[in-house]
Amino acid sequence: MMNHPNSPGGGCSRRRFLRATLAAGAAWSTVPTLMRAAAATPLDSGRPLPKRVLGRTGVEVTILGLGTAPVGEARIDAKEAERIFGEVMDSGVNYIDTARGYGIAEEVLGNLVPARRDKLFLVTKVWTDNAAEAEKSLTQSLRLLKVDHVDLVHIHHLGGKNLERVLAKDGVLEYLLKQKEAGKLRFIGMSGHANPWKYVKMLETKQMDVMMTVMNYADRNIYGFEETVLPECRKQNVGVVAMKVYAGIKGGFPNHRKGWVGCNTPPERLAQAMAYALDLPGVSSAVIGPFTLEQARHNVALARQYQPLSDAERQDLLKFGRELAQNLGPRYGPVDERQRQGQG
Repeated sequence: MMNHPNSPGGGCSRRRFLRATLAAGAAWSTVPTLMRAAAATPLDSGRPLPKRVLGRTGVEVTILGLGTAPVGEARIDAKEAERIFGEVMDSGVNYIDTARGYGIAEEVLGNLVPARRDKLFLVTKVWTDNAAEAEKSLTQSLRLLKVDHVDLVHIHHLGGKNLERVLAKDGVLEYLLKQKEAGKLRFIGMSGHANPWKYVKMLETKQMDVMMTVMNYADRNIYGFEETVLPECRKQNVGVVAMKVYAGIKGGFPNHRKGWVGCNTPPERLAQAMAYALDLPGVSSAVIGPFTLEQARHNVALARQYQPLSDAERQDLLKFGRELAQNLGPRYGPVDERQRQGQG
């Protein structure tokens, strides 16, 4: 469900997207009846979504964040995209994750965010390592979102970047620090999927306010952000957001626009998968990107009903995750490119 926004390949046609809805409906039939009934109700019903403080930002965010890449890139009707995003926001979800590279996502959000601005924690990203490109990206994001500032900007795909360029005088970090002083953003973060060691190095700058990375019951056996980076975030009180909590879409990056293929987590384990991420000490929110309104409602229902896993549930899920990880492999990029390059 949560998909990578920067992969090659064309979008899906309306017919294919309808196939996605049918496929999702078939998988949906295996979800417990009570959960299906809850997700079929309007998103503004039910108990309030729990909130947690996002590290040293001091901001309370909902334990569920809205990922906008799948809808933004699926090339569905903009009005339907607006309906999905709008209903999720009106359900109480206040952590909104987007980026310039997410198709029409920022444009659609621009029709929704201004009227709700004081209720939202608005996040966008820059993909570059240098100031010049970062300025172009952020300027366009602010224009499309119709706001004068965002709450958080991530340096995205950090694992694939040259950190010397990121940290140079004309690098992206220096630019974002200046924009923070200018009031165009409140906090600086880092996000991505691979090379956890680079996130540890960035934490040494003491300038990171938030981190969003892949953390799920399967990829803990592959990338291991939980063991390598999360402890240091806790030490520095860096806010942490988990993504790919359902272990990503089947087939990985090449399928990130193909909602009909489904995610790697079976429907009956989605609640456990979300709980795994939210149970991690230091994690404040799980960002999940739905393809359909039905999926969005399901995610909200799961978040409202979230309970920590019991020991037995956790051990069962982790066993399943170890088996799944053997088939998934390091599909998001290298675990540690230094090994591949023969470095220490």
